[in-house]
Amino acid sequence: MLPLRRASLLVHRLSLVRFLSNAKENHSSAQQDSETHFGFQTVKESDKWKKVHKIFEEVAASYDLMNDAMSMGVHRIWKDIFMERLSPVGNGIRLLDMAGGTGDIAFRYMKYLQTLPAADRTPSHVTVCDINQNMLDVGQQRWEKLKLPTGGDTIEWVCADAEKLPFEDSSFSVYTIAFGIRNCTHIDRVLAEAYRVLKPGGRFMCLEFSHVNNEYLKWLYDQYSFQVIPPMGQILANQWQPYQYLVESIRKFPQQNEFKAMIQNAGFK
Repeated sequence: MLPLRRASLLVHRLSLVRFLSNAKENHSSAQQDSETHFGFQTVKESDKWKKVHKIFEEVAASYDLMNDAMSMGVHRIWKDIFMERLSPVGNGIRLLDMAGGTGDIAFRYMKYLQTLPAADRTPSHVTVCDINQNMLDVGQQRWEKLKLPTGGDTIEWVCADAEKLPFEDSSFSVYTIAFGIRNCTHIDRVLAEAYRVLKPGGRFMCLEFSHVNNEYLKWLYDQYSFQVIPPMGQILANQWQPYQYLVESIRKFPQQNEFKAMIQNAGFK
């Protein structure tokens, strides 16, 4: 019988932000011939990660500015709620924040730890993991500027592929991924790797966009997504295509029930 690990999925409909580029350098010939989506485009699987990687290289420097502008700051509230759902406690937790790039989730966790009485906990460790070194560079610069007291807690930055993590089995207590998994070429492999590196009883936490079912809200959502976001990206970051890809990738992400089934198929309960 497989050890149980808990999964929690927090889905928000009107948010903007966070992309993860995911790569598999060594595909087999059959995999290279397979096709997948890149937004609304159909591309070879072997090409998708390159395209996503390029997007995040281009937006890394303006990523946080655009997050605030596109969501009018609401993404911060969603991430705070995400952290509340996680309800972290300070007993030596090892947290892997995948697609953690600029550090939003990791920093929230580190700040939370500092509110706990030092005498009541053992130090925790956070690994911020992203396939795009540019995003990690921005996160490390932010961390240095924050100058947060750590109280013995540690943080590290690792450039790695979510589909092939360089960590031992059962290495982490918690796996978080916020606005990143939809950018991965093979979501099932990402989930399988998350399950592998989590300890028995560990928690998988995913914050991601979803679909709007109400037709009126869907129309408003589409108008904002396609008519406002790409032009805003052009004005604020001199980048249109990355934000066009953003709104298209949300539409291609599985519906909630389908994604829930994928999580369960990976072994989570």
